[in-house]
Amino acid sequence: MNNNNKYYQTLFFLFTFYILHSTLCNATVRYVSKTGNSTPPYLTWETASDSIQKCINICVFGDTIYVANGVYQEQVVMIDGLSLIGAGTDSCIVDSRSFPLTNNRTITMKDSCLVTGFYIRTSNNFDYGNGIRAEGQNGIITLNKFSNANSGVLLFSSNAKVYKNYCFNVRIGISVANSNSIVRKNELFPITDPLASGINITAFSNYYKPTIDSNYIAVKSGDGIRKSIGARPIIMNNVIEFVQFGSSAIFLSDSDSAYVYNNLIFIGTGIRGIYNTAVPYLQVINNYVQGRSITSPLGMIVGGSNTVKNNVVANTVTGISAGGIQNLVVQYNDLWNNNTNYSGFIPDTTNLAVDPMIMNEDTTQGDLDFHLQMFSPLIDAGDPTILDKDSTRSDIGLYGGPYGESYIYVDLPPRTPVNLTVNVDSLIKLSWNKNTEADLNHYNLYRDTINNFQIDSTKLIASIADTFYYQIFPSKVESLYFKLTAVDNQGNESTPSEEVGVLITDVEDEWKPLNNYILYQNYPNPFNPSTKIGYKLKERGYVKLYVYDIKGELVSVLVNEVQEAGYYEVEFNAAISHSGEVRNLASGVYIYQIHVSNEKSIPIFSDIKKMAYVK
Repeated sequence: MNNNNKYYQTLFFLFTFYILHSTLCNATVRYVSKTGNSTPPYLTWETASDSIQKCINICVFGDTIYVANGVYQEQVVMIDGLSLIGAGTDSCIVDSRSFPLTNNRTITMKDSCLVTGFYIRTSNNFDYGNGIRAEGQNGIITLNKFSNANSGVLLFSSNAKVYKNYCFNVRIGISVANSNSIVRKNELFPITDPLASGINITAFSNYYKPTIDSNYIAVKSGDGIRKSIGARPIIMNNVIEFVQFGSSAIFLSDSDSAYVYNNLIFIGTGIRGIYNTAVPYLQVINNYVQGRSITSPLGMIVGGSNTVKNNVVANTVTGISAGGIQNLVVQYNDLWNNNTNYSGFIPDTTNLAVDPMIMNEDTTQGDLDFHLQMFSPLIDAGDPTILDKDSTRSDIGLYGGPYGESYIYVDLPPRTPVNLTVNVDSLIKLSWNKNTEADLNHYNLYRDTINNFQIDSTKLIASIADTFYYQIFPSKVESLYFKLTAVDNQGNESTPSEEVGVLITDVEDEWKPLNNYILYQNYPNPFNPSTKIGYKLKERGYVKLYVYDIKGELVSVLVNEVQEAGYYEVEFNAAISHSGEVRNLASGVYIYQIHVSNEKSIPIFSDIKKMAYVK
């Protein structure tokens, strides 16, 4: 932690201390240190207690305890109104793993308490133990680290605020039981376990309405956020990502209502994005569900009187599925590039199926960015009764609606055209895949007689609205090379495509295409957990596409079959194999290699590239 972070953390502690204790004239500050003693009252570092619990035993409401670096092997039971401030999660550790498992709680927190600055380790048996069990009505749990617990934090009939904590190697990051708590900006990495979840919500009745806001959850199995019995949670602005095989990003069951706003979900190796089993009144608004899986991801499963508006669901097997559609409202959503957009009902015409035109969907060009480009068709295309933060009609997508954000739309050039292909018959025919941006205007085709040429206005031969172009055979030249760009309505031009060419052969002076075998760089790169690898075949052949680790050991066989000429993409997933087996590959550099043989088993093309996996 740098000095600025320490400074702001200290300011936070002092501010919190002031808020909790400004009305308490007789509050006392006490100290705990591994070099301390057993003689109260522990009023200085020199006379500090050697035990957290010994110090608590002489405290009264409003006291503050500062705890120095060290490992404190004890279970701690706080009193009401106590502030417990550790020296930092890197070196101030409370460890109760040696204590009996039954009702094991490392810290029991009472009403109006503060707990901050600790690394809390509870149990090596994930069936038992809570890092902090909060039982009082109010309080703050912040800037702590938790591991080795059934639940990092258990809020039981407590309205404590839980934010900016880090939970890993736990079955459940944060359990919210019978609470109206705010759980905000925590980072949660639960264990690989079918019962695991980042955040678990339960209640004895539907009275409770916790807020789950702006957390990051990495799902290895189980669910990201699981709402089982009772409660009416507001779940908003969270990022949930499957890093291994998992169940549902957001699972909802058994209460009368719930609210799901502006969450970003990477289904990856999961099964479902948002899954409602028994919540009749559910609002699912302005979420972005992104699938990139070789399994069978389902974007959303809804039903009953659910309202589903302003969402984007992209790259899944099935976008939105419904059962029990008595009063189902599905409007103003964009479903893009799914195998099947809707199942179980017929959507109305307010729903779109267009390229959302987000800022960046490829990490080779920087971090993923789900803000909309200036000319995205999703701007001001949402439900007109829902307003953005700037009071205009809501956008469809992650940052629209009242829980989104205001930002400046940026005009980007189109994506680079892909799969530029040349064929020779009576004419030279060039073709390519169509760009999907809403503001696309035309393509510029460039030509030269030498390979690896640089495009400029002197080499522009045509501006084309279609995705094909015919070239007559030229005279007095023996080769031609082509590159293609895409141009939008504002005149922005993409980077050029790969180069293709034709040349006259020595046999019968025939024109033949060349440069039609290509292995593309994977995207995204770096990736987590999956990436796409593209390649192009000049003609029919036997294709083998392998992935190796940096030691040269085989990791995966992605393709091993005869394929026709054309452009292909295949997915490599570091977390789960094509056979469905979960695997745990290390972060690092991996190598992918393609071999192509013709029908006589003669090798005709081979290439190799590197890619980076980052957990």
